[in-house]
Amino acid sequence: MAGRAIYEISGKDREHFLQGLVSNDLRKLKDGAVYAALLTPQGKYLADFFLIPWGESILLDVDRDLAEATIKRLSMYKLRADATISPSPLHVFRGTGTPPEGAFADPRSPAMGWRLYGDVEGDDGTDWDALRVAHLVPASGIELTPDSYILEMGFERLNGVDFRKGCYVGQEVTARMKHKTELRKGLVQVSVSAPVPVGTEIVSVGSSGPKTVGTLYTQAGGTGLAYLRLDRIDGELQAQTAAIRVI
Repeated sequence: MAGRAIYEISGKDREHFLQGLVSNDLRKLKDGAVYAALLTPQGKYLADFFLIPWGESILLDVDRDLAEATIKRLSMYKLRADATISPSPLHVFRGTGTPPEGAFADPRSPAMGWRLYGDVEGDDGTDWDALRVAHLVPASGIELTPDSYILEMGFERLNGVDFRKGCYVGQEVTARMKHKTELRKGLVQVSVSAPVPVGTEIVSVGSSGPKTVGTLYTQAGGTGLAYLRLDRIDGELQAQTAAIRVI
């Protein structure tokens, strides 16, 4: 499991402050954990994270490698808001099956289990890569990169974006992609005949000659997550010596 960093956001403006920045509606915190992203003004991905209702505060649970840049970006927008962002001593323990008392359901999908915040960091031994591949869930720093658009990465299906909440950073581009264009690129499940390195280019070998159409990422049990330019596929797909087929 990738390392996580936990921060506590406190102050009377904490919810209002975040509401104008992230892709999801903070009013959903009354029902449990919220999955959301922070975007550039051009609508591109910067970070994804979980927001957790925690008494008079909100916990922010983010990939450790993205934590410093994420907190710096959030702090840049804070201005005069009564909101304080500070590191939390809490850790997250993840699992599947029956959740322990106090755990929060993963808002992306029931299949992704639960998250428990406390003194213990780790997981219950679940094969998270296999679970992500099976349920088409991208991960920070692997499928989700600074070139990503969240709709191409399935955030609507994963309950990570709200189209009725109003303005947030990157909202205009995201809404335009939703309502005015047909997505020609996206994250899909593929079968993979043999393991290849994460990040291997996928080539379409068709009548017009070979052309790069995407990238293969996480793989498990002969299945993988691939980011593909769907309108450019012409013929058989290959990633190095592996045969690829969209499922």
